[in-house]
Amino acid sequence: MTSTPPALVSVENLVKTYPTGARSLTGRRQKVLSVDSVSFRVEVGEVLGLVGESGCGKSTLARAVLGLTRIDAGRVLFDGAEVSGRKGADRKALRRSMQLVFQDPYAALDPRMRLGTSLEVPLIQHGVGTREERRARILDMLRQVGLDESFLDRRPVECSGGQLQRVVVARALLLEPRFLICDEPTSALDASIRAQILNLLMELKERLGLTVLMISHDLRVVRHVCDRVAVMYLGQIVEVAPREQLFERPSHPYTQALLAASLPEEPGAETTFGTLRGEPPSPVNPPDGCRFHQRCPKARARCATEVPQSHQAGAGHSVSCHYWDQ
Repeated sequence: MTSTPPALVSVENLVKTYPTGARSLTGRRQKVLSVDSVSFRVEVGEVLGLVGESGCGKSTLARAVLGLTRIDAGRVLFDGAEVSGRKGADRKALRRSMQLVFQDPYAALDPRMRLGTSLEVPLIQHGVGTREERRARILDMLRQVGLDESFLDRRPVECSGGQLQRVVVARALLLEPRFLICDEPTSALDASIRAQILNLLMELKERLGLTVLMISHDLRVVRHVCDRVAVMYLGQIVEVAPREQLFERPSHPYTQALLAASLPEEPGAETTFGTLRGEPPSPVNPPDGCRFHQRCPKARARCATEVPQSHQAGAGHSVSCHYWDQ
């Protein structure tokens, strides 16, 4: 019996909270439960989509996976080894292997710095090559993202949003990472530019052999580029499925409502699935039982008190819902 090969990235029961400025009636400082007992795998060479409403914990989860924020519980494994607790050269090597493409390219780059300098800084920090070798590497990467040498002397204000996002992608790839997290990489761009950047990311993914976690609230983006999709609600993963299974046979009521709200032009979407009602509860005081029960058209008394377990709805398809099959 062959064993399952280790995933490039494994997240196991990850918990992350943030203190707030408020205190409860007992005087204890309140906490925002941003990520609550989340587990998932990203297989070598795949693109895993992570979707959910704003504020559900997607970006916090991304920072935790990269080791950029301290976690409260659980663990993150990269290529079989824990991410947290690494120091010195080992931590530096991990930084090279895992990179992030930010949502807003204007915020990701120093407005006072020429782009050539911004691109060289991470190479200098990691001791990569001589000045001439670094310049050659930067020029090669600029060509791969569709830009020319003239961009080395430009400042961010002299570029369009699409051009800057190409620069941000180039900077993330200069250190030759194996794993790339794209956090809403096209949401700050005009619609006419989004497809170009997505196509570029997928071309580079194939050419460079990357593994990708694609965070997005745009389900059209996810359907276009992802192999599997994880759906997040109020800090928890409620459904994970291969792309076509998720879009054609969503099992969790939240996923169904999300599809109905995001893809109304899909045949039968608005009549087959319920629509989202109300706003998500506060992560400071999440509801007992199923987190979604207050907004769920299928909710029953059990949902308000009992946390649903994960069920298999098909090959590679898991869903956390008491009544997923009804």
